[in-house]
Amino acid sequence: GDILDDYLRTDGVWILTRNKKSYITNSERECAEKCEDERSFNCRAFLFTRLKEQCLTLAENSKTALMFNSTDTVFYEKKIYLLQCKRGNGKDYRGTEAKTQRGVPCQKWADKVPHKPNFTPEKHPRAGLEENYCRNPDMDENGPWCYTTDPTTRFDYCNIPECEMECMQCNGEDYHGKVSRTESGFQCQHWDAQEPHMHGFLPENFPEQDLKMNFCRNPDGDLRPWCFTTSPTKRWEYCDIPRCTTHPPVSGSSSQCLSGSGGDYRGRISVTESGSTCQHWNTQFPHRHGWIPDSYPCKGLEENYCRNPDGEKRPWCYTVNRAVRWEYCAIPHCGGTEQQSAGTSTDVLGQSPVSEECYRGKGLSYRGTASFTVSGKECQAWSSMFPHRHEKTPDKFPNADLRENYCRNPDADERPWCFTTDPSVLWEYCSLKRCDHQIQE
Repeated sequence: GDILDDYLRTDGVWILTRNKKSYITNSERECAEKCEDERSFNCRAFLFTRLKEQCLTLAENSKTALMFNSTDTVFYEKKIYLLQCKRGNGKDYRGTEAKTQRGVPCQKWADKVPHKPNFTPEKHPRAGLEENYCRNPDMDENGPWCYTTDPTTRFDYCNIPECEMECMQCNGEDYHGKVSRTESGFQCQHWDAQEPHMHGFLPENFPEQDLKMNFCRNPDGDLRPWCFTTSPTKRWEYCDIPRCTTHPPVSGSSSQCLSGSGGDYRGRISVTESGSTCQHWNTQFPHRHGWIPDSYPCKGLEENYCRNPDGEKRPWCYTVNRAVRWEYCAIPHCGGTEQQSAGTSTDVLGQSPVSEECYRGKGLSYRGTASFTVSGKECQAWSSMFPHRHEKTPDKFPNADLRENYCRNPDADERPWCFTTDPSVLWEYCSLKRCDHQIQE
């Protein structure tokens, strides 16, 4: 990976320290290489000035020295020296804890009293044996330790907390970590950038999704966090973020009735609105599908209960009928009334559905309720990312009336169209006729 990935960057900051060395370099990466190769002291950080192209390697960082503002300066600190926790046995711990688990101050590694050490800075120059900080030069399985200042106790272990591992709950919709590389090693593209890949997942369009920097995120309810890559030949890829070993938090918003689109419905109705029995989510017969319970642990995909894991209009399920792949379910509204059928319900704006059998011009103004394509396929809901991921979302096209799964023309195509619910067919034009009296749009 990039050598700068091991550093924390801060713009416009200078650090006051005497123990430093100056170099002339052409870039921040070259300065980082000087820091890695520094032999005069343990390089914890470096400063780079853009105008003078001056590089200063430093023995101290923001935890041990005074900082102040300085324009045209970039300050890089080695992350390993900022951690106050240990990973594994703590062999790479470089924090500043300097007392044992019993509170006894540590002896300096270079001192010879009250104890003559076997591990010294001279013998182990790469072990970080500075001052009297807790370290683990012999990779003791019990973690960092130190010689103590108590003449009766030669050494003792230090109480260093475990670092919280980067992990995700559920499918990582709430992941806010800082992993910024994909599972095969590609660096992630910044979310607010449009190069090398143009996209609609801009931070301002998804303010609740924490699309910061180029960190892996899951803004569309996918299988796990992902990102666009900086490789022109690889548009996007999943990130390798393990699931947390702790159980996912129990949702307090689960409902036994229909509220909104029913994403939080956790009732036990298991028949569709036409009376068909639902197929179990953990089976692939008679219909193969991707909604596997183990892959989506927080979607409530238990037994064969109706659910809405993908942001559809309301809860649904695959059916045991080979001729009918899936159907919506009739779930009672939380207000106490039975859910109306699709043909008589009102839309989200509280208006009766408009019956438009034709479109004018390119159909930019079409606001009817047709939801089938020319080949008879049912349309995918615009707010859904299953079975097709896309960028034509209601948030990105607020004036296109992308409600439900109604045929629309948000991008000024030839005529109204939609994404399909067929995994093998991304999109098709809709089964609509042009009105006789065409109006140029």
